Amino acid sequence: MKITQDTIERKTGLLIALVILVVSIGGLVEIVPLFFQKNLIEPVAGLKPYDALRLVGRDIYVREGCYNCHSQMIRPFRAETERYGPYSVAGEFVYDRPFQWGSKRTGPDLARVGGRYSDDWHRLHLTNPRDVVPESNMPKYAFLERPIGGADVASRMKALKVLGHPYSDEEIAKSGEAIKGKSELDALIAYLQGLGTQIKAAKG
Repeated sequence: MKITQDTIERKTGLLIALVILVVSIGGLVEIVPLFFQKNLIEPVAGLKPYDALRLVGRDIYVREGCYNCHSQMIRPFRAETERYGPYSVAGEFVYDRPFQWGSKRTGPDLARVGGRYSDDWHRLHLTNPRDVVPESNMPKYAFLERPIGGADVASRMKALKVLGHPYSDEEIAKSGEAIKGKSELDALIAYLQGLGTQIKAAKG
């Protein structure tokens, strides 16, 4: 029996079977080689996984939905690089789970905010944004001046180590001590102060 295009289009079952076959072959060709590559993306020079305090700060950043208004992805356009700094590269985000790329910017992009302002500026800004940026519509985060509670950061770091983050046993063992006496605001500021600093150092 000769199978023509007309025959395929008239027989729905056959069309579905052939579409599934073609998509499966295409998917396997793209996906299977990835299992044989040790590392798909090389980290930028000097990139290290988040230390305990910054890891907690990142979790707070995600928990509070900061990504809904702030992207962390500078696109390779002159207007963006002049305002924010070097454009984002994948190697900066090897240890981000989940990564914070995006294009939603109610507030400015934060990919290069690390070191741009002092800790005191961030503390004042997060406590009451209008004190430093009068036109800001960002909510207040004064409630983050509370101790870090219920954060089993050692377990989190162990899980990330399984996923390939190069934490040492010593770093994991000392993680609880690293966040002792710190507030959630301290952790969030530590996270913000590290954003983009690796690529700056590599290019500097």
